[in-house]
Amino acid sequence: MTDQAVDADGARLSARVFADVQFLGRTRELKELRADIERAGLDTISGRKAPRARVLLIAGRPGSGRTALAAELARQVADRYPDGVLRARLGEPDGTPVPVERTARELLAALEAPAPAGAAEDDLTATLREALSDRRMLLLLDDAATAAQVDALLPDTPECLVVAVSGGPLTGIADVRPCTLGGLDTKSAVELLSRHTGSVRVTVDPRAAEGLVVACQAQPAALTLAGGWLAARPKAAVSDFAKQLHAEGDEGTPLSRVFRLVYASLPSPAARILRLLALAPAGLVDPHTASALAGCSVNGARTALDDFVALGLLRAVDSPLPQYEVPGCLHPLLKALTETEDRPAELQLARARMLERTVRLLQSCRAITETDSPEAREKLLGMPRALRFPTPRAAAQWLTLRKPALLAAARLAVADGELDTLARRLMSQLVRALVAHCGTRAVAPDLYGVHRLVLDVAERRKLPREKAAALLNLADLDARTGRTDEALARYRAALDAGREANDPYATGRAMESVGGAHQELGDYDRAADWYGRALAQRLARDERADAARLYGRIAAVHTLAGRYGEALRGWRAAAAGHRKDGDVAAHARALSELARVQEYAGRLEESLRTCHEALEWARRAEDVRLQAALQLRLGDTLEHLGDPAAASLHRGAAERLLGEELQEPETPAEPGPEQALQLEQDANACEIRSASAED
Repeated sequence: MTDQAVDADGARLSARVFADVQFLGRTRELKELRADIERAGLDTISGRKAPRARVLLIAGRPGSGRTALAAELARQVADRYPDGVLRARLGEPDGTPVPVERTARELLAALEAPAPAGAAEDDLTATLREALSDRRMLLLLDDAATAAQVDALLPDTPECLVVAVSGGPLTGIADVRPCTLGGLDTKSAVELLSRHTGSVRVTVDPRAAEGLVVACQAQPAALTLAGGWLAARPKAAVSDFAKQLHAEGDEGTPLSRVFRLVYASLPSPAARILRLLALAPAGLVDPHTASALAGCSVNGARTALDDFVALGLLRAVDSPLPQYEVPGCLHPLLKALTETEDRPAELQLARARMLERTVRLLQSCRAITETDSPEAREKLLGMPRALRFPTPRAAAQWLTLRKPALLAAARLAVADGELDTLARRLMSQLVRALVAHCGTRAVAPDLYGVHRLVLDVAERRKLPREKAAALLNLADLDARTGRTDEALARYRAALDAGREANDPYATGRAMESVGGAHQELGDYDRAADWYGRALAQRLARDERADAARLYGRIAAVHTLAGRYGEALRGWRAAAAGHRKDGDVAAHARALSELARVQEYAGRLEESLRTCHEALEWARRAEDVRLQAALQLRLGDTLEHLGDPAAASLHRGAAERLLGEELQEPETPAEPGPEQALQLEQDANACEIRSASAED
């Protein structure tokens, strides 16, 4: 893996990504940083083995080229770390620190290591350190706001190296010497400028170029904007821009002065699009986002975004689909412009348009997977062509690439607090699209975060029905990852919310789930009691299929508790219920379980008869696996009854059935009573009750 790096979203990046950026200057800083890697730490000097990874700190103001320097250092030393490079961003575009839990989860995903949904921060960081314990990797942590963020992610091995990028010193991390950045050296700064302007304009007026470098304090971001302005005006001299910059006065930083000049040169529609990009979630923009924010066409937005890239106002992201990133150093400047030039109502309308567009894209993304549904096809054809995906693969690719921005959009919408209806629709469609394309288990950590956001909105808006649904989904994910006590508490809270909403579905599912949690904890009496309460509700509502399934769950609990008489009554009731409901496969499985309990109870003759009956129903259901299991059970029972010849015949029949079944395309087996609730939970994991019937 020596030729690969790993980003925080888990995508594998070639090391050539670093080489594609033609790095300039910083020779002294790179030399110092590389020497710092070799420098003996305090632990080595004192004779102790270093317990943790060495930390290098690159400190500087936004726009100083600190991230580019870190990437260049990573490129130069990548061959020392054969297990690759991990990258993570520890700050949001607006400067808000990213929670350590989220960063640890992203890094674990990049390492393809397990990160259970809902796991606590300490558990995730411990898992991350364990995953890195036998690797030799470089961690590049960008935009670190606090020392605690970096400290929590440090590997417990000196074989790894951590390069942190921050605005200042990270006090609290031992043995760290910051490499503080100023401007570029004059030669490198002039060369950076000439890359945009061409060498001729710099050569004919070198003093003007050097003067512009001084006015920009040799800051790479400011010089990039100046070069973009000049590149858009081939007839303008370097001195022309320098004069206009001088006329701006000395207010603000060099970057802010250059930015004001470049922004003032934009046409009014383009200027409006640019400043509204401050609202883009996670600073990630695509043509649809820009189009929705500004209320313009997608093609017009794409053209504007490409123009911004040429001016140095945006960075194009290496992606199969057009994506762009707002430079972190420009985000506060764009945000300040929106506050002064746009009314709050206009900004809120822009956010609403963006969320509505995202909801419709997610609807289209999900609908294209429902190829067997005429309603879904009709709805898809009714959407504008620009919102449709050509193939399910294209939709899945878009969802994967945009997932960080989509999750950020959900977080921002909930934090806003004034667009809760749109936020609820967005989260509903996001969860459904993720489940449709990736499956519930694969995106469980993402679902957990979204359902927590749903719970926040439901509690804020006093929506007990949605609160119950969110609690049920969170509890299901807790139960699946072994946090049964936490799941039990949430199931009880969901039951209260369901009763408050007078929602029979939520209350029934909550009662059954409470029983399941008690069963998992080994409290069989309480489990049977809660299953009984759920059964009473199902019977009162004449929900026969669910009632039959609950008879089976009660019987299973009694079986585990060794109460075979009650278990037999339960399985007989379950079998009768499934037979009346016409569910042949479930009826066969209930009879199979009945035979099992009869065998446990020592009623071998009865078990033999029930097995034969179950086998006949399994043949009707064409359930080959169940037939084979029943043949094996018949063999065991006959062996106990002293008939080894007949037992051998049944075992041979089971082997033949299993051989035939393996030769056929594998089909999912019909769930038994023990698996029914889990499958129901998986099916409902994407459930978010929405006020909109359309969703």
